[in-house]
Amino acid sequence: MNWKAKIVLHKGTARVAVYFEKNTALITRIKTFEDARWCASHKYWHLPDTDANRLHFKLPLALTLVPNAEGIESINTFKRYLLSKRYSTNTIKTYSEALKSFLIFYNSKAIKDITNEDVIMYNNEYILKNMLSASYQNQIVNAIKLYFKIVKETAIEIEKIHRPKQGKVLPNVLSKEEVKAILSAHNNLKHKAMLSLIYSCGLRCGELLALQPHHIDSKRNIVLLKNSKGKKDRIVPLSSKILDMLREYYIIHKPKTYLFEGQKEGSPYDARSLQQVLKQALNKTKITKPVTLHWLRHSYATHLLENGTDLRYIQELLGHNSSKTTEIYTHVSTKNIQKIKSPFDDL
Repeated sequence: MNWKAKIVLHKGTARVAVYFEKNTALITRIKTFEDARWCASHKYWHLPDTDANRLHFKLPLALTLVPNAEGIESINTFKRYLLSKRYSTNTIKTYSEALKSFLIFYNSKAIKDITNEDVIMYNNEYILKNMLSASYQNQIVNAIKLYFKIVKETAIEIEKIHRPKQGKVLPNVLSKEEVKAILSAHNNLKHKAMLSLIYSCGLRCGELLALQPHHIDSKRNIVLLKNSKGKKDRIVPLSSKILDMLREYYIIHKPKTYLFEGQKEGSPYDARSLQQVLKQALNKTKITKPVTLHWLRHSYATHLLENGTDLRYIQELLGHNSSKTTEIYTHVSTKNIQKIKSPFDDL
């Protein structure tokens, strides 16, 4: 079979990723696996990380999947701690799974005896050997550091736990022409409004789906984003063109609880369905780039920067804690780069 497989971190969960050239027979076969899913942004199929799937695709076997009794109690204590600190449901799940993976590796060792050397060994013998990503390793570090803060008796020196060296990955950005093509692709007003609002306000997918009608302030031309990432509220300016589109949408669809509701009245639109809305738009535009919803947010920030908006305002609009996070957009803005004359032109 002409394929390759590896373990990847997909939305905070380890999965078996399978890569192969487009082939109807292989696609039909991969679909026979339980919970087989296609990742359009990374162009791979992914399956649950089980021993059976690892064996099938000739990957190193995972460790036993169940922590010992002390580990189970520790994970439950950790979950209660995170809940009391008001961490989001997704963060609690991600950190708990990361801690579980680490404690399973040391099933035969008392937690109080785990040392910094053990963390290094886990990185080398499990994460690196299984070709897990640096971002997954970083999540493990986050979980370990946070967990051992609440352990009364420990040999771990938290401040000495090192992080993996991170590569410099630039955000993916679309041209204004590409954005216009994507936003114009749908005739369905609801679909057009959802994609347009993400770009025009620089929203995360979850922020869009959490919007309620009263969060649109037409008097002040702003959108109020409640309980965004980091438990922060913020406001973003509302385009008059978007406001006209939303008014038309509201008259037709009459949403009750959420601005964009799913098939069941009063429930928010499904995130996966929204990804499909984008995918359908891409198919209509013939854009072949692996565009995700977050690309629209990146494009919003970059286009603001290219229009002369101060970086401090962009940081506020995006809800970034650190200006360093926002500064990455200066590396993808082409406004000044395009003015540079190549010495080749003088030859």
